[in-house]
Amino acid sequence: MNKLKFVQEEKKDGEGRKGLVFNIQRFSVNDGPGVRSIVFLNGCPLRCKWCCNPESQELKSVIMFKAQNCVGCGNCEVVCPTGASNLNFPGKIDHTKCIVCGKCVDVCYHRALEQSGTWRTVEDIVKELYKDSTIYRKTGGGITFSGGEAFVQHEFLKELIEACKGLGWTTAIETTGYTSIEVLDKIVPLLDLVMMDIKHIHPLIHKEFTGVSNERILTNAYHIAELAKQMIIRVPVIPGFNADVDVIRGIAKFATSLPGVEELHLLPYHDLGSNKYGMLGKPYELYGVKTPEKDYMEVLKEIVEEEGLICKIGG
Repeated sequence: MNKLKFVQEEKKDGEGRKGLVFNIQRFSVNDGPGVRSIVFLNGCPLRCKWCCNPESQELKSVIMFKAQNCVGCGNCEVVCPTGASNLNFPGKIDHTKCIVCGKCVDVCYHRALEQSGTWRTVEDIVKELYKDSTIYRKTGGGITFSGGEAFVQHEFLKELIEACKGLGWTTAIETTGYTSIEVLDKIVPLLDLVMMDIKHIHPLIHKEFTGVSNERILTNAYHIAELAKQMIIRVPVIPGFNADVDVIRGIAKFATSLPGVEELHLLPYHDLGSNKYGMLGKPYELYGVKTPEKDYMEVLKEIVEEEGLICKIGG
């Protein structure tokens, strides 16, 4: 029996469970070994000021507005049943009123409006991922789950991981680590690789820039390290927040205390997702912050290596 067909029959159309997915990215080489597909799930308990996927933060679909495409025809206002579409409103959509019915998107012939986030079954996602199964096998790649924070939809995530494992694909996750011990116990042993962010050691500074303290995150990091087959620590390097020699050294020292962790990746800040804030009618708080210079990133890399860790710049 065809492996894909077997998984579909065994899961009975995802057992009826659906997950909210805002993107599936193919042919990634920066999010785990080999060539991978990344499944981006909605929902995140953090509100990082530099978040490049703000459309993923809520566990709901959202309508995004592309100002450069709008011709001001007003079709969206005519069909909107709640008055959420308003050409005079910042971002053109009042998200407190929007029920994401999609009617405005259907009549926006210039594609100024688009819906982000779709409820999909396990079977539906696996069918799409299966298109690249030969590439996974040839390159040692597989599937990486990201977000948002993928652990938010942990029941759906577990079923999706099990379906991927049933097809022989390696699985990885990119995570903030902000979840419960119960969720970690259920999911981490199923994964081949955990890539976990440690953004700062100081809890108050962490909360100022992400909306939450890091106490649960640091505690969970130890638990994940004990459960994971392989764990890599990743640090988004943000000027004005943690792009500092002492901060990076502190994170590196913490990483060396985690059982089995040998590698740390430094991810230079970029503002590639900043335009999405305007599409959501939100301000981007880090406007004007520059990407760290390459030479400075090399200095930070040397500091990590001084602590005995393998260090890589970039994902």
